[in-house]
Amino acid sequence: MSALKTYFFDVIAKQYIHLQGRASRKQYWMYALFYIVVNIVLGILSSMDNILGILFFICFMLYSLALLLPSISISVRRLHDINRSGWWLLIFIVPMLGTLIWLVFMLWPGTPGPNRFGNQN
Repeated sequence: MSALKTYFFDVIAKQYIHLQGRASRKQYWMYALFYIVVNIVLGILSSMDNILGILFFICFMLYSLALLLPSISISVRRLHDINRSGWWLLIFIVPMLGTLIWLVFMLWPGTPGPNRFGNQN
């Protein structure tokens, strides 16, 4: 769990909206795993039928909103690692197929050595 938090908070503290450079698969998926786990926990807690549910829903929304830009930026850097432009994130416009293509890109190994976006992490 410590490594998860380290990767997650490293992205938040040092690369909040940094679009240049590259992000390795490990860095991306450690960030994504921590993000998803917290989202699931907040989502479950927000389903309570009382005032706490409403408060957790507000926390869920604020958490998602606060991490929108870092999530986009690490996705762009991950695309840079496979030598693709960040504009490939617009593939989400294509229903279902776009999500599948994006997932393949996020799982694809990075280009070895330097590429047009910088050195490998």
